[in-house]
Amino acid sequence: MTQCHTVKTRVAQALKRPSAGMMTGMLPIRASSSAMQLSGLQMNNKMFITQNVLEKQVAIMKDENIPKQLKASDEYVYRHMGNSKGITEKTILEFLGVSSVEELMDQVVPKGIRLTPETRFKHNGLELEGIDSEVLMLERLRQLADNNVINKSFIGQGYYGTNTPSVIRRNVLENPRWYTPYTPYQAEIAQGRLEALLNFQTAIMEITEMEVSNASLLDEATAAAEAVQMSYNHHNGKRIKYFVSDSLFPQTIEVIKTKCHAIGIDLEIGPTDTFDFEKATEYSGMIVQTPDNFGTVHDYESLGKSVKESGMIFTIVSDILGNCILKTPGAMGADIAVGSAQRMGIPLGYGGPHPGYFASTDKLKRKLPGRIIGISKDVHGNQAFRMALQTREQHIRRDKATSNICTA
Repeated sequence: MTQCHTVKTRVAQALKRPSAGMMTGMLPIRASSSAMQLSGLQMNNKMFITQNVLEKQVAIMKDENIPKQLKASDEYVYRHMGNSKGITEKTILEFLGVSSVEELMDQVVPKGIRLTPETRFKHNGLELEGIDSEVLMLERLRQLADNNVINKSFIGQGYYGTNTPSVIRRNVLENPRWYTPYTPYQAEIAQGRLEALLNFQTAIMEITEMEVSNASLLDEATAAAEAVQMSYNHHNGKRIKYFVSDSLFPQTIEVIKTKCHAIGIDLEIGPTDTFDFEKATEYSGMIVQTPDNFGTVHDYESLGKSVKESGMIFTIVSDILGNCILKTPGAMGADIAVGSAQRMGIPLGYGGPHPGYFASTDKLKRKLPGRIIGISKDVHGNQAFRMALQTREQHIRRDKATSNICTA
Protein backbone atom coordinates (compact mmCIF):
# COMPACT_ATOMS: atom_id res chain seq x y z
CA MET A 1 0.00 0.00 0.00
CA THR A 2 2.89 2.36 0.83
CA GLN A 3 4.51 1.77 -2.56
CA CYS A 4 1.22 2.37 -4.38
CA HIS A 5 0.67 5.57 -2.42
CA THR A 6 4.20 6.73 -3.30
CA VAL A 7 3.60 6.08 -6.98
CA LYS A 8 0.33 8.04 -6.91
CA THR A 9 2.06 10.93 -5.14
CA ARG A 10 4.85 11.03 -7.75
CA VAL A 11 2.39 11.04 -10.62
CA ALA A 12 0.35 13.81 -9.01
CA GLN A 13 3.48 15.89 -8.47
CA ALA A 14 4.60 15.39 -12.04
CA LEU A 15 1.23 16.55 -13.33
CA LYS A 16 1.70 19.85 -11.49
CA ARG A 17 5.10 20.57 -13.03
CA PRO A 18 5.09 22.64 -16.27
CA SER A 19 7.04 21.52 -19.29
CA ALA A 20 9.24 23.94 -21.26
CA GLY A 21 9.55 23.93 -25.01
CA MET A 22 6.45 21.84 -25.67
CA MET A 23 4.87 21.98 -29.08
CA THR A 24 1.56 23.76 -29.37
CA GLY A 25 -1.07 23.04 -31.91
CA MET A 26 0.22 19.56 -32.68
CA LEU A 27 -2.00 16.58 -33.33
CA PRO A 28 -4.07 15.60 -30.25
CA ILE A 29 -2.89 12.42 -28.61
CA ARG A 30 -4.33 9.77 -26.34
CA ALA A 31 -3.55 9.96 -22.66
CA SER A 32 -2.37 6.92 -20.78
CA SER A 33 -5.54 5.80 -19.00
CA SER A 34 -3.55 3.48 -16.73
CA ALA A 35 -1.39 6.36 -15.45
CA MET A 36 -4.43 8.57 -14.96
CA GLN A 37 -6.37 5.91 -13.08
CA LEU A 38 -3.46 5.04 -10.77
CA SER A 39 -2.93 8.71 -10.00
CA GLY A 40 -6.53 9.08 -8.94
CA LEU A 41 -7.39 11.41 -11.81
CA GLN A 42 -10.46 11.22 -14.02
CA MET A 43 -10.36 11.15 -17.83
CA ASN A 44 -13.94 12.44 -18.14
CA ASN A 45 -14.43 10.19 -21.18
CA LYS A 46 -12.26 12.45 -23.32
CA MET A 47 -9.91 10.62 -25.68
CA PHE A 48 -8.37 13.82 -27.01
CA ILE A 49 -6.61 16.00 -24.53
CA THR A 50 -5.82 19.68 -24.35
CA GLN A 51 -2.45 21.37 -24.65
CA ASN A 52 -2.27 21.74 -20.88
CA VAL A 53 -2.74 18.04 -20.27
CA LEU A 54 -0.32 17.29 -23.10
CA GLU A 55 2.42 19.22 -21.31
CA LYS A 56 1.69 17.29 -18.14
CA GLN A 57 1.96 14.06 -20.07
CA VAL A 58 5.42 15.08 -21.25
CA ALA A 59 6.39 15.79 -17.67
CA ILE A 60 5.32 12.27 -16.74
CA MET A 61 7.34 10.82 -19.60
CA LYS A 62 10.48 12.67 -18.47
CA ASP A 63 10.13 11.91 -14.76
CA GLU A 64 12.59 9.11 -13.98
CA ASN A 65 10.93 8.49 -10.60
CA ILE A 66 7.72 7.24 -12.21
CA PRO A 67 7.72 3.53 -13.15
CA LYS A 68 7.90 2.90 -16.88
CA GLN A 69 4.67 0.88 -16.90
CA LEU A 70 2.74 3.96 -15.78
CA LYS A 71 3.92 6.04 -18.72
CA ALA A 72 2.09 6.18 -22.03
CA SER A 73 4.11 4.60 -24.82
CA ASP A 74 1.91 4.81 -27.88
CA GLU A 75 1.54 8.54 -28.53
CA TYR A 76 2.00 9.58 -32.13
CA VAL A 77 4.09 12.63 -31.25
CA TYR A 78 6.79 10.76 -29.39
CA ARG A 79 7.02 7.87 -31.84
CA HIS A 80 6.97 9.79 -35.12
CA MET A 81 7.66 13.49 -34.59
CA GLY A 82 11.35 14.09 -34.07
CA ASN A 83 11.26 17.89 -33.92
CA SER A 84 10.01 20.17 -31.17
CA LYS A 85 8.50 23.62 -31.30
CA GLY A 86 11.38 25.80 -32.27
CA ILE A 87 13.58 26.51 -35.25
CA THR A 88 12.62 23.39 -37.20
CA GLU A 89 8.87 23.89 -37.04
CA LYS A 90 9.15 27.65 -37.54
CA THR A 91 11.35 27.17 -40.60
CA ILE A 92 8.93 24.68 -42.15
CA LEU A 93 5.89 26.90 -41.53
CA GLU A 94 7.64 29.96 -42.97
CA PHE A 95 8.68 28.00 -46.05
CA LEU A 96 5.08 26.87 -46.59
CA GLY A 97 3.75 30.37 -46.02
CA VAL A 98 1.47 29.56 -43.08
CA SER A 99 1.48 30.80 -39.52
CA SER A 100 0.53 27.62 -37.68
CA VAL A 101 0.03 23.90 -38.04
CA GLU A 102 -3.73 24.41 -37.69
CA GLU A 103 -3.71 26.76 -40.68
CA LEU A 104 -1.73 24.20 -42.67
CA MET A 105 -4.24 21.47 -41.80
CA ASP A 106 -7.10 23.72 -42.88
CA GLN A 107 -5.45 24.14 -46.28
CA VAL A 108 -4.45 20.55 -47.03
CA VAL A 109 -7.11 18.40 -45.31
CA PRO A 110 -10.70 18.84 -46.57
CA LYS A 111 -13.08 19.66 -43.75
CA GLY A 112 -15.41 16.92 -44.91
CA ILE A 113 -12.95 14.21 -43.91
CA ARG A 114 -11.13 15.92 -41.06
CA LEU A 115 -11.90 14.38 -37.69
CA THR A 116 -12.45 16.45 -34.59
CA PRO A 117 -12.99 15.42 -30.96
CA GLU A 118 -16.73 15.82 -31.60
CA THR A 119 -16.83 13.72 -34.79
CA ARG A 120 -14.12 11.20 -33.96
CA PHE A 121 -16.58 8.42 -33.16
CA LYS A 122 -19.34 9.46 -35.52
CA HIS A 123 -17.51 8.75 -38.75
CA ASN A 124 -19.42 7.34 -41.72
CA GLY A 125 -22.61 7.13 -39.69
CA LEU A 126 -21.05 4.86 -37.05
CA GLU A 127 -22.26 6.05 -33.65
CA LEU A 128 -19.84 5.01 -30.90
CA GLU A 129 -20.72 7.19 -27.95
CA GLY A 130 -18.96 6.54 -24.69
CA ILE A 131 -15.91 5.10 -26.41
CA ASP A 132 -12.76 6.66 -25.03
CA SER A 133 -10.10 4.01 -25.55
CA GLU A 134 -8.84 1.53 -28.09
CA VAL A 135 -9.94 -1.38 -25.91
CA LEU A 136 -13.55 -0.17 -25.81
CA MET A 137 -13.43 0.56 -29.53
CA LEU A 138 -12.33 -2.99 -30.35
CA GLU A 139 -14.97 -4.43 -28.03
CA ARG A 140 -17.67 -2.39 -29.74
CA LEU A 141 -16.47 -3.48 -33.17
CA ARG A 142 -16.57 -7.11 -32.03
CA GLN A 143 -20.15 -6.63 -30.92
CA LEU A 144 -21.05 -5.23 -34.33
CA ALA A 145 -19.20 -8.08 -36.06
CA ASP A 146 -21.27 -10.61 -34.12
CA ASN A 147 -24.28 -9.43 -36.13
CA ASN A 148 -22.70 -10.76 -39.33
CA VAL A 149 -24.11 -13.96 -40.78
CA ILE A 150 -21.22 -16.33 -41.51
CA ASN A 151 -22.01 -18.65 -44.42
CA LYS A 152 -19.99 -21.43 -45.95
CA SER A 153 -18.44 -20.60 -49.30
CA PHE A 154 -18.95 -23.05 -52.13
CA ILE A 155 -17.33 -20.83 -54.75
CA GLY A 156 -14.10 -22.82 -54.63
CA GLN A 157 -12.08 -22.48 -57.84
CA GLY A 158 -8.80 -22.95 -56.04
CA TYR A 159 -9.66 -21.14 -52.80
CA TYR A 160 -11.04 -23.21 -49.95
CA GLY A 161 -11.75 -22.83 -46.27
CA THR A 162 -9.17 -24.70 -44.23
CA ASN A 163 -8.55 -25.65 -40.64
CA THR A 164 -5.20 -24.35 -39.48
CA PRO A 165 -4.08 -26.11 -36.27
CA SER A 166 -3.63 -23.53 -33.53
CA VAL A 167 -0.13 -24.77 -32.72
CA ILE A 168 0.95 -24.04 -36.32
CA ARG A 169 -0.85 -20.71 -36.44
CA ARG A 170 0.74 -19.50 -33.21
CA ASN A 171 4.23 -20.88 -33.67
CA VAL A 172 4.62 -20.33 -37.40
CA LEU A 173 2.13 -17.91 -38.98
CA GLU A 174 2.09 -15.55 -35.97
CA ASN A 175 5.76 -15.97 -35.09
CA PRO A 176 7.86 -12.98 -36.24
CA ARG A 177 10.91 -15.23 -36.53
CA TRP A 178 9.10 -16.89 -39.43
CA TYR A 179 7.14 -14.12 -41.11
CA THR A 180 9.72 -11.31 -40.97
CA PRO A 181 12.89 -12.91 -42.48
CA TYR A 182 13.77 -11.81 -45.98
CA THR A 183 14.80 -14.10 -48.82
CA PRO A 184 17.69 -16.24 -47.50
CA TYR A 185 20.52 -14.92 -49.65
CA GLN A 186 22.90 -15.42 -46.73
CA ALA A 187 22.55 -19.10 -45.95
CA GLU A 188 24.63 -18.85 -42.77
CA ILE A 189 21.91 -16.80 -41.06
CA ALA A 190 18.87 -18.48 -42.64
CA GLN A 191 19.31 -22.16 -41.82
CA GLY A 192 15.90 -22.42 -40.16
CA ARG A 193 14.02 -21.04 -43.15
CA LEU A 194 16.06 -23.08 -45.61
CA GLU A 195 15.27 -26.24 -43.69
CA ALA A 196 11.55 -25.36 -43.75
CA LEU A 197 11.69 -24.85 -47.52
CA LEU A 198 13.50 -28.16 -47.95
CA ASN A 199 10.75 -29.86 -45.94
CA PHE A 200 8.18 -28.21 -48.20
CA GLN A 201 9.95 -29.50 -51.31
CA THR A 202 10.12 -33.00 -49.85
CA ALA A 203 6.42 -33.00 -49.00
CA ILE A 204 5.46 -31.85 -52.51
CA MET A 205 7.63 -34.53 -54.11
CA GLU A 206 6.12 -37.27 -51.97
CA ILE A 207 2.50 -36.17 -52.41
CA THR A 208 2.72 -35.62 -56.19
CA GLU A 209 5.15 -38.51 -56.81
CA MET A 210 7.38 -36.25 -58.87
CA GLU A 211 11.19 -36.31 -58.87
CA VAL A 212 12.02 -32.64 -58.23
CA SER A 213 10.24 -29.73 -56.57
CA ASN A 214 11.21 -26.09 -56.20
CA ALA A 215 10.81 -23.99 -53.06
CA SER A 216 7.36 -22.71 -54.20
CA LEU A 217 6.05 -19.98 -56.49
CA LEU A 218 3.57 -17.16 -55.93
CA ASP A 219 0.32 -19.06 -56.52
CA GLU A 220 -1.32 -21.70 -58.72
CA ALA A 221 -1.92 -19.38 -61.67
CA THR A 222 1.68 -18.15 -61.87
CA ALA A 223 2.94 -21.71 -61.44
CA ALA A 224 0.81 -22.82 -64.40
CA ALA A 225 2.07 -19.91 -66.50
CA GLU A 226 5.65 -20.81 -65.61
CA ALA A 227 4.96 -24.40 -66.69
CA VAL A 228 3.83 -23.14 -70.10
CA GLN A 229 7.00 -21.06 -70.52
CA MET A 230 9.14 -23.97 -69.31
CA SER A 231 7.61 -26.22 -71.98
CA TYR A 232 8.29 -23.56 -74.60
CA ASN A 233 11.90 -23.18 -73.42
CA HIS A 234 12.40 -26.95 -73.47
CA HIS A 235 11.87 -26.89 -77.25
CA ASN A 236 14.10 -23.82 -77.60
CA GLY A 237 11.23 -21.76 -78.98
CA LYS A 238 10.82 -23.99 -82.04
CA ARG A 239 7.29 -25.09 -81.11
CA ILE A 240 5.36 -21.87 -80.70
CA LYS A 241 1.92 -23.37 -80.05
CA TYR A 242 0.57 -24.51 -76.69
CA PHE A 243 -2.71 -26.23 -75.77
CA VAL A 244 -4.68 -25.28 -72.63
CA SER A 245 -7.67 -27.28 -71.41
CA ASP A 246 -10.73 -25.08 -71.11
CA SER A 247 -11.57 -26.73 -67.77
CA LEU A 248 -8.75 -24.95 -65.92
CA PHE A 249 -9.75 -22.33 -63.37
CA PRO A 250 -10.55 -19.08 -65.24
CA GLN A 251 -8.00 -17.03 -63.29
CA THR A 252 -5.30 -19.53 -64.27
CA ILE A 253 -6.22 -19.26 -67.94
CA GLU A 254 -6.09 -15.46 -67.78
CA VAL A 255 -2.57 -15.44 -66.28
CA ILE A 256 -1.42 -17.94 -68.92
CA LYS A 257 -2.85 -15.69 -71.64
CA THR A 258 -0.89 -12.72 -70.33
CA LYS A 259 2.34 -14.72 -70.13
CA CYS A 260 1.97 -16.15 -73.63
CA HIS A 261 1.13 -12.77 -75.14
CA ALA A 262 4.39 -11.32 -73.80
CA ILE A 263 6.50 -14.26 -74.96
CA GLY A 264 4.84 -14.79 -78.31
CA ILE A 265 3.34 -18.24 -77.71
CA ASP A 266 0.33 -19.11 -79.87
CA LEU A 267 -2.23 -20.28 -77.32
CA GLU A 268 -5.08 -22.68 -78.10
CA ILE A 269 -7.83 -23.21 -75.51
CA GLY A 270 -10.43 -25.95 -75.76
CA PRO A 271 -11.58 -29.44 -74.66
CA THR A 272 -8.82 -32.03 -74.58
CA ASP A 273 -10.88 -34.52 -76.59
CA THR A 274 -10.81 -32.17 -79.60
CA PHE A 275 -7.02 -31.93 -79.75
CA ASP A 276 -5.59 -32.99 -83.11
CA PHE A 277 -2.55 -35.17 -82.40
CA GLU A 278 -1.64 -35.18 -86.08
CA LYS A 279 -0.45 -31.60 -85.56
CA ALA A 280 1.10 -32.28 -82.16
CA THR A 281 4.62 -31.55 -83.39
CA GLU A 282 3.65 -27.87 -83.63
CA TYR A 283 2.86 -27.71 -79.89
CA SER A 284 5.39 -27.42 -77.09
CA GLY A 285 3.01 -28.79 -74.48
CA MET A 286 -0.43 -29.30 -72.98
CA ILE A 287 -1.83 -28.38 -69.57
CA VAL A 288 -4.87 -30.02 -67.91
CA GLN A 289 -6.43 -29.98 -64.45
CA THR A 290 -7.95 -32.44 -61.97
CA PRO A 291 -10.27 -31.88 -60.21
CA ASP A 292 -11.12 -29.25 -62.79
CA ASN A 293 -13.16 -26.05 -62.78
CA PHE A 294 -16.38 -28.09 -62.75
CA GLY A 295 -15.26 -30.42 -59.96
CA THR A 296 -14.68 -33.35 -62.29
CA VAL A 297 -11.95 -35.82 -61.35
CA HIS A 298 -9.94 -37.06 -64.32
CA ASP A 299 -7.53 -39.89 -64.95
CA TYR A 300 -5.13 -38.44 -67.51
CA GLU A 301 -2.76 -41.42 -67.75
CA SER A 302 -3.88 -42.41 -71.25
CA LEU A 303 -3.89 -38.81 -72.49
CA GLY A 304 -0.47 -38.27 -70.95
CA LYS A 305 1.03 -41.16 -72.92
CA SER A 306 -0.25 -39.73 -76.19
CA VAL A 307 1.02 -36.25 -75.34
CA LYS A 308 4.51 -37.46 -74.40
CA GLU A 309 4.78 -39.73 -77.45
CA SER A 310 4.35 -36.61 -79.60
CA GLY A 311 7.27 -34.93 -77.85
CA MET A 312 5.09 -32.43 -75.94
CA ILE A 313 5.57 -31.56 -72.28
CA PHE A 314 2.57 -32.75 -70.25
CA THR A 315 1.52 -30.56 -67.29
CA ILE A 316 -1.14 -31.44 -64.73
CA VAL A 317 -2.66 -28.91 -62.32
CA SER A 318 -3.77 -30.90 -59.30
CA ASP A 319 -5.25 -30.39 -55.85
CA ILE A 320 -2.43 -31.08 -53.38
CA LEU A 321 -4.76 -32.70 -50.83
CA GLY A 322 -6.63 -34.57 -53.55
CA ASN A 323 -3.34 -36.23 -54.46
CA CYS A 324 -3.46 -38.02 -51.10
CA ILE A 325 -6.42 -40.15 -52.23
CA LEU A 326 -6.54 -39.71 -56.03
CA LYS A 327 -4.10 -40.77 -58.72
CA THR A 328 -1.14 -38.43 -58.54
CA PRO A 329 0.39 -36.42 -61.42
CA GLY A 330 3.46 -38.65 -61.26
CA ALA A 331 1.33 -41.78 -61.58
CA MET A 332 -0.41 -40.26 -64.61
CA GLY A 333 2.90 -39.59 -66.35
CA ALA A 334 3.09 -35.82 -65.91
CA ASP A 335 6.29 -34.02 -66.82
CA ILE A 336 5.27 -31.06 -64.66
CA ALA A 337 2.85 -30.83 -61.73
CA VAL A 338 1.63 -27.49 -60.39
CA GLY A 339 -1.06 -26.28 -58.04
CA SER A 340 -1.83 -24.30 -54.90
CA ALA A 341 -0.52 -25.16 -51.45
CA GLN A 342 -3.29 -23.10 -49.81
CA ARG A 343 -5.09 -26.36 -49.15
CA MET A 344 -2.37 -27.31 -46.66
CA GLY A 345 -4.00 -25.26 -43.91
CA ILE A 346 -3.33 -21.69 -45.04
CA PRO A 347 -6.21 -19.25 -44.32
CA LEU A 348 -7.97 -17.65 -47.27
CA GLY A 349 -6.76 -14.16 -46.36
CA TYR A 350 -9.12 -12.41 -48.81
CA GLY A 351 -7.52 -14.19 -51.77
CA GLY A 352 -3.87 -14.45 -50.75
CA PRO A 353 -1.01 -14.67 -50.41
CA HIS A 354 -0.90 -18.38 -51.16
CA PRO A 355 2.15 -20.41 -52.24
CA GLY A 356 2.02 -22.33 -55.46
CA TYR A 357 3.90 -25.59 -55.82
CA PHE A 358 5.91 -26.64 -58.86
CA ALA A 359 7.34 -30.13 -59.39
CA SER A 360 8.80 -31.87 -62.42
CA THR A 361 10.78 -34.83 -63.67
CA ASP A 362 14.51 -34.88 -63.10
CA LYS A 363 15.31 -34.19 -66.76
CA LEU A 364 13.69 -30.77 -66.55
CA LYS A 365 15.31 -29.58 -63.32
CA ARG A 366 17.78 -27.26 -65.08
CA LYS A 367 14.89 -25.25 -66.49
CA LEU A 368 12.86 -25.26 -63.28
CA PRO A 369 11.75 -21.72 -62.28
CA GLY A 370 12.48 -20.27 -58.87
CA ARG A 371 14.83 -21.86 -56.36
CA ILE A 372 15.71 -25.35 -55.18
CA ILE A 373 17.00 -25.83 -51.64
CA GLY A 374 19.62 -28.52 -51.09
CA ILE A 375 21.89 -29.97 -48.43
CA SER A 376 25.61 -29.31 -48.37
CA LYS A 377 28.42 -29.00 -45.81
CA ASP A 378 29.90 -25.95 -44.17
CA VAL A 379 33.62 -25.21 -43.67
CA HIS A 380 33.60 -27.37 -40.54
CA GLY A 381 32.14 -30.36 -42.33
CA ASN A 382 28.72 -30.02 -40.69
CA GLN A 383 25.45 -30.44 -42.57
CA ALA A 384 24.16 -27.12 -43.92
CA PHE A 385 21.25 -26.02 -46.07
CA ARG A 386 21.72 -23.76 -49.06
CA MET A 387 20.09 -22.62 -52.29
CA ALA A 388 21.36 -25.32 -54.64
CA LEU A 389 19.76 -24.07 -57.86
CA GLN A 390 18.71 -20.51 -58.62
CA THR A 391 17.28 -19.64 -62.00
CA ARG A 392 16.12 -16.06 -61.37
CA GLU A 393 17.70 -13.29 -63.38
CA GLN A 394 18.93 -11.58 -60.21
CA HIS A 395 21.10 -14.61 -59.40
CA ILE A 396 22.51 -15.52 -62.80
CA ARG A 397 23.06 -13.91 -66.19
CA ARG A 398 19.82 -12.51 -67.51
CA ASP A 399 20.05 -14.32 -70.83
CA LYS A 400 20.38 -17.62 -68.95
CA ALA A 401 17.52 -16.99 -66.52
CA THR A 402 14.36 -19.05 -66.85
CA SER A 403 12.10 -17.00 -64.60
CA ASN A 404 11.74 -13.84 -62.57
CA ILE A 405 9.25 -15.42 -60.18
CA CYS A 406 10.17 -15.34 -56.50
CA THR A 407 9.64 -17.90 -53.75
CA ALA A 408 6.33 -17.48 -51.94
